[in-house]
Amino acid sequence: MKIGIIREGKNPPDRRTPFTPSQVIHIQGQYPGEYSFYIQSSPHRAFTDMEYIHAGCDVVDDLSDCDVIFGVKEVPIDQLIPGKTFFFFSHTIKKQPYNRGLLKAVLDKNIRLLDYEVLKDESGKRVVAFGRWAGIVGAYNALWTYGKKTDLFDIKRAYQCFDKKELELELQKVQLPPIKIIVTGSGRVGKGAKEILDTLGVREVSTHDFLHHYFDEPVYLVLKSSDYNRRKSDGGYDQEEFYTTPEKYESHFLKFAEEGEILIASHYWDPDAPRLFELKDIDHPDFAISVIADISCDIHGSIPTTVKASNILNPVYDVDRNTGEAIEAFGNQTSISVMAIDNLPCELPRGASTDFGDQLIQWVIPELNKDVSPILEGATIARDGDLTLEFMYLLDYVNAKS
Repeated sequence: MKIGIIREGKNPPDRRTPFTPSQVIHIQGQYPGEYSFYIQSSPHRAFTDMEYIHAGCDVVDDLSDCDVIFGVKEVPIDQLIPGKTFFFFSHTIKKQPYNRGLLKAVLDKNIRLLDYEVLKDESGKRVVAFGRWAGIVGAYNALWTYGKKTDLFDIKRAYQCFDKKELELELQKVQLPPIKIIVTGSGRVGKGAKEILDTLGVREVSTHDFLHHYFDEPVYLVLKSSDYNRRKSDGGYDQEEFYTTPEKYESHFLKFAEEGEILIASHYWDPDAPRLFELKDIDHPDFAISVIADISCDIHGSIPTTVKASNILNPVYDVDRNTGEAIEAFGNQTSISVMAIDNLPCELPRGASTDFGDQLIQWVIPELNKDVSPILEGATIARDGDLTLEFMYLLDYVNAKS
């Protein structure tokens, strides 16, 4: 089987790759004679063409001879090769309007499209994701933002660090006062954020102590959905009910907002679920949060101060507490500084790529040569010019006139 790694075509170019040079060597050693790799030449990839050449790969311009083509982000329509199998994040399964044309082109070109987002194990859990690295970079950026806002310390941007090791060296420059930090979510993203705070030596405390104790050192807590959501009728909480009918619940997050100064939002949010807080709440004198790192980056979603996405070159904007409007970053000491970059793992592309490739080696590579693979079938959105059964709900989306 001939496997191609496509040159990332979105602009600005993504520097990540599905497989690193050393992972290609590993795969070919583990499956001798089964797979050959062809790397489309790229001036932007975090691993250079020469690194792949040294790994024994063919670096080429044309992937039309390959059977399976792996990318990371959406492949531009003009780079889709008819009749091939593609793996990438298509961002179509939620009917995202900006990618309707991409899915239509996939169908028109008889492409088999497998989306990483729906690669799941037998229990339905996602097996391939960049969440940990979003958490790592997001938490680091929260600290960078706090340093800029307070002038207490100055550290490099994450994207200026070669790898996680250099990023951790930068953390040694961070000197936090005795502030309280809130992390929402305990999944992959939350665990990544926790890694950074633990590396920094910030102590994790319980919900009770966070709300009721004074500390002479910086501390943080990790909130689960049960910690800040309650049933409207009686104040109770049932996890299954919350996940299936979240509209029955309301947020009681404000008691944490009165204590915490930095919020690192890592939780998944259902649009039917209550917001963490409302925009009107930020003007209250007891609302203590001054820095928000919204890793999930749902615009006008769970974090209402996320009025737009930021980007790697302009990572922060402020939100005026009186008007709720976005203003220039760090221009007003009383405003809330918001970091809402929507592609955080791109800031540490070598580490993020290595982690991602390890997941693909575990879950995808062993399946590629099987006649029938349930995990790959479940992730196949389109095949032979048609949507697969599980994704037929996208038909009206594809056929929409505008």
